[in-house]
This record gives sequence, structure tokens and C-alpha cells, in this order.
Amino acid sequence: MFRIIAVLLLTMAGAASADTPLTKLLETERRAINTLPDARLASFLTRPELSVEYSAKWLAGQAPRKGDAEWRCLAEALYFEARGESVKGQFAVAEVILNRVDSVDFPDEVCAVVHQGTGRKYQCQFTYTCDGYKEVIAEKRAFENVGKVAYLMVKGAPRTLTEGATHYHTRAVNPRWAHRFPRTATIGVHHFYRMPTRLTSN
Repeated sequence: MFRIIAVLLLTMAGAASADTPLTKLLETERRAINTLPDARLASFLTRPELSVEYSAKWLAGQAPRKGDAEWRCLAEALYFEARGESVKGQFAVAEVILNRVDSVDFPDEVCAVVHQGTGRKYQCQFTYTCDGYKEVIAEKRAFENVGKVAYLMVKGAPRTLTEGATHYHTRAVNPRWAHRFPRTATIGVHHFYRMPTRLTSN
């Protein structure tokens, strides 16, 4: 966001000469920004405020929702990964998926994040996509509920539960990476983690 504002200010002001390294860097970033679809760019600039309550009663009062392919991928991930969790736990798992979408370390679409590594048995990011079992949505009510969560999250519900987490695991397992990543939250049966900040030098 800061970079976008900086590009706009420098472009309008015309203060920098065309051959400075800063100007070249900003020009490269401007070209990259121009390749983004308008809707994707708008999602970085504005996020509608939605009021959410993390309770089963509140969620039951929301109308059933459907959406596009991104909604479907998020709803399916929530169904297979978190349908047995509390409403708060389901929102937390959705946060992780959307935080990955926003991270430069992962694909920039929900479906690509959910299916990253699919096709290699137990080498995927979300086990249900590569465990060798057919995904069958047998619990229609549970899918309707996670569909509401997915809809709200795609539409911009707050992401305040996991402090930017990009990873999670159940308490029943202890993956190697969990010792290197800062834990940000524990909700229901899941521990949530944020990738360590990487510092680069020139």
C-alpha cells in the first residue's frame, strides 16, 4: 500500500529524474501494479467493514450464501479442514487461507492456495486434497454453515483472530516447522503460526 502511494505521489510530482535508481525501481513497480486486474488491485486499497460474531447462534441467523469459484474453494477447504471446529475456529482457518493469498510466499488466488501441491500424496498444503480419498460433501448443513463463513471472509470480514497466521496444525501432531514459526493463537484443536519475518540485505 505504501509503495502504491509512493508511486502515485512521485508520478504526480514529477520530482525525480528519469535515470535515478529510485525512479527505475518505482517504474518497475508501477508496471507490475498495472498488470494486476482492477478487482485485485481494489482489494488491496479497500476492504469493506463487516460485523461478525463468532457464535453458532449468530451464524445460524445469516442467510445461506453461495459465490464464485474462490468462494467454493474456500468453503470446501473449511468443510474438510474445520467443519468440526467452533465458528471461531472456522473463521480462523479461513484467515490462514486468505493470509496466504495476500502473502508473496504463496499463490495469489484462493483455489491455487488450497490446491498447492495437490497430486503428490501427502505433499500438499491441505491434506484432504492429496490423501488419496475422494472428497465427498455428505453433511449438507455443515457445508451450508462453512459456506456462510467463506462468503463473509471473501467479502472482507475482519482477520483479527490469528494475528496474520499463514500456518496451522491440530494439537495431535507436531510438525518440524512449528518449532521455527512464532505461534500466534490456539483456537479449538488448532495451533496457528505466522511465518518468521525474513530480513534481506543488499
